[in-house]
Amino acid sequence: MRYLLTLMLLAAGCTTALAREDSTRYLYPVRQVSGLYSANLGELRPGHFHGGVDIKTDGAVGKELVAVGDGYISRLSVAPGGYGRALYITLRDGHTAVYGHILRFRDDLEQRVDAERRRTRSNSVNLWFRPGEFPVAQGDVVARSGNSGSSFGPHLHFEIRETATQRTLNTVRMGIIRPKDHIAPLMLGLRYAEVDTLEGIPVHGPLRSFELKKTAEGRYRTEAGSIEVGPRGYFVIEASDRRDGVYNRFGLYRVSLYVDGRHCFEYRMDGFTFDRSRSCDAVSCYPLQVGARAEVIRLAQLEGAPAEFYPTLRERGLVRTAPGESRHIRIEAEDDCGNCSTLEFDIRGGETRLQPRRDSAAVALRRDRDALLRIGDEATLRIPAGALHESLFARPERHDNPSAHATGVEVLTPAYRFLDLTTPLASAVTLSLQLFVPEEMGRHVTLAGINRRGQLIWLGGSYADGRLTARIRTSGDWLAVADTLPPTIRPLFESGADLARKGALRFRLGDNFSGIASCDLYVDGEWTPCERYPMQGTLEYHFPKGPDGSTHRLLLVVRDGCGNESRWEGSFRR
Repeated sequence: MRYLLTLMLLAAGCTTALAREDSTRYLYPVRQVSGLYSANLGELRPGHFHGGVDIKTDGAVGKELVAVGDGYISRLSVAPGGYGRALYITLRDGHTAVYGHILRFRDDLEQRVDAERRRTRSNSVNLWFRPGEFPVAQGDVVARSGNSGSSFGPHLHFEIRETATQRTLNTVRMGIIRPKDHIAPLMLGLRYAEVDTLEGIPVHGPLRSFELKKTAEGRYRTEAGSIEVGPRGYFVIEASDRRDGVYNRFGLYRVSLYVDGRHCFEYRMDGFTFDRSRSCDAVSCYPLQVGARAEVIRLAQLEGAPAEFYPTLRERGLVRTAPGESRHIRIEAEDDCGNCSTLEFDIRGGETRLQPRRDSAAVALRRDRDALLRIGDEATLRIPAGALHESLFARPERHDNPSAHATGVEVLTPAYRFLDLTTPLASAVTLSLQLFVPEEMGRHVTLAGINRRGQLIWLGGSYADGRLTARIRTSGDWLAVADTLPPTIRPLFESGADLARKGALRFRLGDNFSGIASCDLYVDGEWTPCERYPMQGTLEYHFPKGPDGSTHRLLLVVRDGCGNESRWEGSFRR
């Protein structure tokens, strides 16, 4: 009966009564913390949904991480970015627990990682284990919390996934994680766009903005009262969420649209598989979401947005309004703790403001078809079916004098624009640029893009036989450049210093453009694992043994993404 009630609650609409599983079988994943949070599942990040919850570790590293249930350690991964050091426990109940940004694994696990790194001479490893190798019981300490990978401060990134599908689940809605939260989402702004089609391709009118006024806790209305709309269009809501005791912003769990009391649209974040993560750019109103500090959610389904995020969907969320007709709109925003805010206002139908006209220089791109675009003989773009979130018109063009520059970077070609910066990509496209450079420069040639601030950003690629080819996921202006400046290495100790009282030595690394690609550390001529923290710009070597009174030779070799290399040689006593 209890589970039947849970299922009924999950199917309910906006309610403060949370749909929760019996979560008592799980332990809290980290010990001796205050139980505060900095992020939740499904937050709209650039190019991805956030995959779990971020648990604050009170500004410290080294907190004990424990197995939330019985099972076995099935995977360990170590990388400079992403989750950094991550541990995966396959649980007996069909779920997998994921722990990210770890400082150090349990000793026996650490030994396996160290052996694999030395065997492969690689600091990044990915190890998979069978059920009988590393069994764990609920409450066993498996690691210590840290700040590794793409982490801006000490915390634990925690997930529960379905083992069979690796679909990440909403641990707050399941009751596994129970934040203190009595704050309803903040509704910050409303926008409206009229839509039409041209040759079967959607055309979006300019977004119109409307100020909101808070009338009571969790209650909002439009400042101007009634809103005039076109015959067909959609709304965009800008909202944010907070929790008790922290200043962090959180993502929304649910956004619903009601027209004249009828439920017409619902976006809901119960979980996702990672092949759907880039769909965040279709769920959001991408041109506004980029750079926004709040959630900017389109209350309509784009062509390529997966239906699984929309449990209620009528006419894909589009609102039809006849000239002179009045309709009542209610928009609800709910957080994962069940707090709900409501925006209500009236609309009245007006004449269309949108008059789509065919641009003779534009090319129609169908989302479900492969496409090949060219700019002369110099630039070719291959767009596979499904790479766009929506069918659109593109206008390829060349800009002969790119204005963006970076220190130590030479611009080699004009800038080519096939898709503008407001067009997000669901998957990679392949760009090919023709250019000829001296042989000695070839390994330094790479693709660059120009971001919204007019800065050059590295996109990678490979150069051979007069052609630069790259698979990219970022739209905008693309150009070939050469990066010939090597990385910088600065030791945070004096060469020859006595480090007997230290547990590690550190370097500060930097690069002008393409970023650090690899680091190789040699101690007394032997390749030795080391830890790189890209968000802090540091590299660390932790001494495996106690002091022996000897002097040890060091060689550090650092390479960037364009093959430039720097070497540092020195010594230390210990």
